[in-house]
Amino acid sequence: MYGRLSLPPRRSSGMLVAYGGCDPIFRRYVRRQIGNSFVEFKSAYSTSVFPSVLKGIFRTPPERAAVATAAGVKKPRNNSKKARSTAKLIDENPWSESLESALSGDLLPLSQTGFFQTIRRIRTPAKALRFFDWATNSGFAHSTHSYFRMIEILGKARHLNAARNFLLAIPRKTTDNNGAGVRLTDKLFNSLIRSYAGAGLFRESIKLFKLMKSYGISPSAFTFNTLFTILFGRGRLGMALQLFDEMLGTYGVKPDLCTFNVLIKGFCANSTTDTAFRMFNKMSVYNCEPDLITYNTLVNGLCRAGKVDIARNLVAGMRRKDPKLRPNVVTYTTLLRSYCGKRDLDTALDVLEEMVQNGVLPNDVTYNTMIQGLCESENISMIIKDVVLSAENKKGGFEPDTCTFNTLVNALCSRGNVAAALRCFERAKDSRVDPDSATYSILIRALCRSGEFSAAEELLDELLEKETLLRNRGCVPLCAAYNPIFEHLCSCGKTRKADGVLRRLMRRGVQDPPAFETLILGHCKEGSFSDGHKLLVLMLRRDFKPHVDVYLFLIDGLLQKHEAKLAFDTVLKMLRSDYLPRASIFHRILMELIRGGSANESAELMMLMLEKGVRLNINLSTDVVRLLFEKGSKSEALELVRCVYGRGYVINIDELVSSYLCKETKNSRLEQAYELLVFLLRNDETAGMSSSLCDTVLFRLCEGKMLSEAFGLYYELLEKDFQGPFNCLIDLRNGLESVGKLKEAEFVSKRIPRGEEEEVRPVVTV
Repeated sequence: MYGRLSLPPRRSSGMLVAYGGCDPIFRRYVRRQIGNSFVEFKSAYSTSVFPSVLKGIFRTPPERAAVATAAGVKKPRNNSKKARSTAKLIDENPWSESLESALSGDLLPLSQTGFFQTIRRIRTPAKALRFFDWATNSGFAHSTHSYFRMIEILGKARHLNAARNFLLAIPRKTTDNNGAGVRLTDKLFNSLIRSYAGAGLFRESIKLFKLMKSYGISPSAFTFNTLFTILFGRGRLGMALQLFDEMLGTYGVKPDLCTFNVLIKGFCANSTTDTAFRMFNKMSVYNCEPDLITYNTLVNGLCRAGKVDIARNLVAGMRRKDPKLRPNVVTYTTLLRSYCGKRDLDTALDVLEEMVQNGVLPNDVTYNTMIQGLCESENISMIIKDVVLSAENKKGGFEPDTCTFNTLVNALCSRGNVAAALRCFERAKDSRVDPDSATYSILIRALCRSGEFSAAEELLDELLEKETLLRNRGCVPLCAAYNPIFEHLCSCGKTRKADGVLRRLMRRGVQDPPAFETLILGHCKEGSFSDGHKLLVLMLRRDFKPHVDVYLFLIDGLLQKHEAKLAFDTVLKMLRSDYLPRASIFHRILMELIRGGSANESAELMMLMLEKGVRLNINLSTDVVRLLFEKGSKSEALELVRCVYGRGYVINIDELVSSYLCKETKNSRLEQAYELLVFLLRNDETAGMSSSLCDTVLFRLCEGKMLSEAFGLYYELLEKDFQGPFNCLIDLRNGLESVGKLKEAEFVSKRIPRGEEEEVRPVVTV
């Protein structure tokens, strides 16, 4: 329809080649010689901005300058060569005493320049940290900047726990240590907050911000700007507004231009342009003048909301308000994208014409935007022929890049023409255009949808082999695009491969809740429940909430593998996600914990059950108390008993005392039996406590020569109106007399029934 399409070159000092063709849309565009409309900016050469000592350099002809150098002008010393060789030595050798000796011979005394040039060239973060420690031990005087550089290195490498430990271990300059150490500033915390945010760890960023307050470090506008970015990335608009109020009121930090740009961008990205404009109107209150970034952000927000005509009017108003603010290529490309999205190519070409008339050169993004618009309305094969092939056969001008091919591949896949998309993919490689993660994800998803899973997996293998996902250049991977291949791999017993892909995506700071759930369930189906639990931890650290079935599958599998502690941890996480498991799940986990001898975890789970109102099982409760006594956790056992009785439940006291505590004559167990009964008596929890049980304990205490404890228990029984009969009173009296406790013996003697024989005491059967 449009005939051949020849795009203008990106850079040209002469005339731009206009669009050609017979269609009316392009004919209007052809009428003007766009190249004649370009504004060339020339600035005369002047040395007035240079120091006087440098002016001679610019006035000296090259040949005379060369002679002057040869005559003895000394070149500045270059320390970077030494730093490169040192960094290479560290990277290629394990850290050892011999390596430290070599470093001492080459670097000491270590200068500030030498330290920074070396540490930024060390490729391995762990070795960079060892080098930092070595420098410290060698007497190097660290500054705030050197600590900041180390945190940056660890943070960028996603060694976040190491970075946090390093930050908290920095020696602080205080009056108590005579000024040693460094002054902690918000800059150090900001670096790690930003790294946590980049890894998608929203909660960790907030925790670190709160830690700043506990350290007495005042946050700066940069701190708040980073937090705003994190909150908007999670869609927490309410929290962002609340934080803005705290910034102004609680902390008294004045927002800067960057603050408002972040806020406006966040509200626009979350489809609340009205709030974005309210922030825009507040800028004058804080003496912040909007810049081009501000307007471009608003234009993008309006275009995303479908208000492209209002956005175009805003651009015109911007120029009227401040002539210094000139729309740039981003401004026009945003408008173009929106008009192309509405398939209004006529107006899109008007904007392109206006753009060129105002001296703004289109860039690759502009061309790719137009190509995308044409793809959505025209024959794609014609676009490939007119744009890609013609550009490949020309030198200079527009050259199709990765984004161009991604646009074409996506358009072909959207129309179900996967074979043509694969041919386009191969043509990109033939043209030495490297595909990025977006290219692979588009094709892999399309192949999965068409049922060609083998071909999709081959592409995935190629993606992993080239480590394309870990490249920082190109498009940021879209995790959701890999969900179809994840589902296929998990259904074929290849969850471990899918896990590797997901972890690479996480290293790029991208993740998707359904992907986590798919892989967790895949691990469960393959019996690798501990791996599923690890993914659950990663998912929750990113503030994602799994479906309840994910928890239930994982708990059931962990219990089958007798991983009771992991199952208990999963229940704790399930409760934090506002799910309450059935009572039977609690009982199963408790049974496994008891079987594994996990006393503390069993007690913690029982306390949790009481807190959540989950029905207790008397036998399991008794077993937990017994286990605590076995492990020597007497106070914890008594506290658990108190809580159980306090909630209206009981334990089998007779079973616990008769079958365990009094089964052997060990004084330690007898003491536990004594303390348990006294504890229950003093707390009026005597349910299940019979006189015969108490008589048994009294007899065992007398038999074990624990007469003070026996008398104490007897006294407590009388206080609670336990009248017996107690068949061991004669033994108790005689024992008390033998150790000189005559008053206690007399007290017992008065309560011995008359006529009872003192010579023989029948044996009590346990």
